[in-house]
Amino acid sequence: MINITVKDPDGHSQLLDVPTDIGLNLMEVLKAYEYDILATCGGMGLCATCHIEVLRGAENLPECNDNELDTLDTLPDADVNSRLACQIRPGENMDGLVIKLKNLQET
Repeated sequence: MINITVKDPDGHSQLLDVPTDIGLNLMEVLKAYEYDILATCGGMGLCATCHIEVLRGAENLPECNDNELDTLDTLPDADVNSRLACQIRPGENMDGLVIKLKNLQET
């Protein structure tokens, strides 16, 4: 189990306990914690509705693959700290990761 801090677009933070042994990607974890992520493409890295900004711990994440980079390139607000949560599988080395959600559904 690791801890990941999630900041929403309104600036509120929540510390999540994230299992690393059940095979979920970060987008699925966020949805399990009831964050309003559309996940239109089902985690294929094509829609960018799970766009996050990595505020701390980026050095512990795996490199972006070409598909993720191509999708991020379509976003006007993407920068070097942008990632797609569906492309990240939480691992023990990610304890203390801090992310900010970028594209939450309008409710």
